[in-house]
Amino acid sequence: MKKSKTLIITLPLMVILFGLIMYNYVYLRIQTDIASLKEEQSIKAKTLEKYINVISEKPEVEKKLASLKELRKAEDSKLVEGQTLSLAAASLQEKVKETVTRSGGTISSERVGKPEDAGNFRAISVSIDTVMPDPTALRDILYSLETRTPYLTIKDLDVRVRNFRDPKEVVVKLDVTALTSSR
Repeated sequence: MKKSKTLIITLPLMVILFGLIMYNYVYLRIQTDIASLKEEQSIKAKTLEKYINVISEKPEVEKKLASLKELRKAEDSKLVEGQTLSLAAASLQEKVKETVTRSGGTISSERVGKPEDAGNFRAISVSIDTVMPDPTALRDILYSLETRTPYLTIKDLDVRVRNFRDPKEVVVKLDVTALTSSR
């Protein structure tokens, strides 16, 4: 009888202890796993929403990029082109030479100056010594250089009469500067 009393008391006590152990180690762990899974799901849902929003903005971004490319192309037309600074300076030199010879001037010397930094751009310069047949040719050259695209700026101009008795020909030292991209 004594054994049966202890058995009656221990058996329910063992069941209760087993239930507490199952609650602590199994049920609570499952609940925390479920909570972390729900949290991960909500984070992934928010991330997915962000991706969807970014993807929906893609056409607007592409339009803006295309307009910026067009604007950059329009702005680049105002700069002297060349893959390197040397090529850009040679291009500037050819443009100035062509303008001078087209107006009847003869070139006696030409030099490329040292490039200077100008923010996001580089300023390149060319010095040309030339003889003009008359002052109107000089006027035409100056007008042609200052009003063309890409923009050219006359940085220095030295004009002298070649022969004072017959002041038709003039000797001109011309420094022309232009901007180029520093890419």
